[in-house]
Amino acid sequence: MPPRFKVDGGSNMELLVRYLDRRPSGSSVTTQDIIKEENLRDDLRYYFMSPCEKYRARRHKPWKMGVQILKIVMITTQLILFGLNNQLVVSYKEETTMALKNLFLKGYSGVDEDDYCVAVYTQHDVYESLFYVLDQYSQLGRLSVGPLGYTEDEDGKLLPLVICKEYYKRGSVDPSDEAFDIDAHIETVCMSHDPKTANWWRTHNSTFFDLDFYRLVDIKITFQLKGINLQTVRTRELPDCYSFYVTITFDNQCHSGKVKIFLHLDAQSSACRDWKISGTAQKNTHYLLVFDGFVILVCLTSAVLCTRSIVLAVRLLQRFSQFLHENYSRKVCEDDQREFLNGWYLLVIISDLLAIIGSILKMEIQAKSLTSYDVCSIFLGTSTLMVWVGVIRYLGYFQKYNVLILTMKAAFPKVLRFCCCAGMIYLGYTFCGWIVLGPYHEKFEGLSRVAECLFSLLNGDDMFTTFAQLKDKNTLVWFFSRAYLYSFISLFIYMVLSLFIALITDAYETIKNYQRNGFPLTDLQKFLKEQKDYPVVEESSQTDVHIRDTMICCCQRFPENDDIILIS
Repeated sequence: MPPRFKVDGGSNMELLVRYLDRRPSGSSVTTQDIIKEENLRDDLRYYFMSPCEKYRARRHKPWKMGVQILKIVMITTQLILFGLNNQLVVSYKEETTMALKNLFLKGYSGVDEDDYCVAVYTQHDVYESLFYVLDQYSQLGRLSVGPLGYTEDEDGKLLPLVICKEYYKRGSVDPSDEAFDIDAHIETVCMSHDPKTANWWRTHNSTFFDLDFYRLVDIKITFQLKGINLQTVRTRELPDCYSFYVTITFDNQCHSGKVKIFLHLDAQSSACRDWKISGTAQKNTHYLLVFDGFVILVCLTSAVLCTRSIVLAVRLLQRFSQFLHENYSRKVCEDDQREFLNGWYLLVIISDLLAIIGSILKMEIQAKSLTSYDVCSIFLGTSTLMVWVGVIRYLGYFQKYNVLILTMKAAFPKVLRFCCCAGMIYLGYTFCGWIVLGPYHEKFEGLSRVAECLFSLLNGDDMFTTFAQLKDKNTLVWFFSRAYLYSFISLFIYMVLSLFIALITDAYETIKNYQRNGFPLTDLQKFLKEQKDYPVVEESSQTDVHIRDTMICCCQRFPENDDIILIS
């Protein structure tokens, strides 16, 4: 609670004189009004103080700042531990995918060709690749060097491999006469394959492999495998058991004479049903669960403290608004209202909620109840980002570091409007490049790739490669590409990017000028400085920046020993 003034004859007279100096002529005044105003001013000053000044003023320990420092250390440690474990999981999946490609795809070179793994061009190669998959699947136990095995159902029987071929229902094609007769309806025929009866199955179903390639659309081979990620034992954690859902596709949709072969792997982890391990793996998991629980407790404490500060700010805003209305028949301006609504507190609360959700998911993953590594990493990564961004709030208590915050806040409205206008031009170039250059340049094959390529050019990266990789088979497109690329680079680098930097530089110079000559004062700041009048501060037409709500940094001192800190 803020200190209250002792009411006696001398103090009443002193407060009365100070109050009358500020009150409009003809207004009535009471001792209670004087005490109410001074208490409001005292509470507002205390609210806008830095943690160190609050401690010097009332010996109030900075619990909230201490909790934030502890939270930064704990959340960062938690993120590092989870990141190391997640890297092991991702590397295991990637290496398993590479191993399966080498096991089941004949002629696989170890590097995918564009978006597919292997391509074949003759009927003989298609049959050879198809039978190669079946043979390798039948000999998996003797070929694989990793802990891979067939999947069993609830009765202990091996789940079969399934082959499905899709083809047009009816059709005849005669390219020499430029004639064709196609029924576009797709028919699907599937058969299952037991790994123990591979030779018998192929012999008795030979008609299934009589392929009409002009009708064939694709062939899909699906099967399930089991695996165990033993490398997590080195990190003192229990290994995960994985179910691998493998799909091998022979794609002939283009009917161009090129059959593309894809291998897609979907991995799902789960707790192993029967396991036995010696060492400290289980104990280490328990320690991590306790640590995650402590992180959740710290984040809850941080969220409660910040929520309490927001509630206090709203109450102070209501008191200040009531004071202006009763004594000056005025409303609190928008800049002063934003002064009370501290965006840093909202950022901290959001980061706390994300950290709590991420910690809960992490605990479930460690308990082998969930496998959402990617979702958990997004929550933990975003929360850590926000926590470290929140550190800027405490750096803002120093005038030299506060320049960055004030510059960003002053430049943000102009930069946002500028980006909206420049974005329209950027989208126009994106669509134009995709539709014209997409068939001839790999960097323009999709809208997302076009946007990434243009952003790279905007920053001056990979320019020559972008020019050189364009196929010059079409002269008209080649000339258009030169005009397209030269105009984009010239427009965005020499004009748009320069204007973007100029906006930020102008905001920075404005802030530096205000720091030298003083910032414009709002009603709230004049009230805290005990000004006699409270004129409405108009926006400057020269600067056009809304920075009046954060113009007084914590290191700026006012006369009469009134230290005021206004940090948003």
